[in-house]
Amino acid sequence: QVQLVESGGGLVQAGGSLRLSCAASGRTFSIYTMGWFRQAPGKEREFVAGIYWSSGSTYYADSVKGRFAISRDNAKNTVYLQMNSLKPEDTAVYYCAAQRQRLGLSLAPLQYDYWGQGTQVTVSS
Repeated sequence: QVQLVESGGGLVQAGGSLRLSCAASGRTFSIYTMGWFRQAPGKEREFVAGIYWSSGSTYYADSVKGRFAISRDNAKNTVYLQMNSLKPEDTAVYYCAAQRQRLGLSLAPLQYDYWGQGTQVTVSS
């Protein structure tokens, strides 16, 4: 089992920045990739960014490319999501997730095995 705990959400004005953290514990050696997802009211959960746990290679949704940056600190078993130039449409609950299956970094929530509790990000206009 892997436990994930997010932190760092909050309220920010449009154009501002926030950094989310996701601390992993437990059987972290089983993690293949980590992803950040978000879910706005009435919408499906969507992929935001992902990172390979070992190599650090990253992938981003088009909607956040150039504004968000995902990174990891293997020594701390922590993944970060730096969010800059935030827009009101970025408002959502943000979740981190861990994937075990070594089939490539997945954009599909169903491919992820472990999830954090979520943290609210609200961007005011």
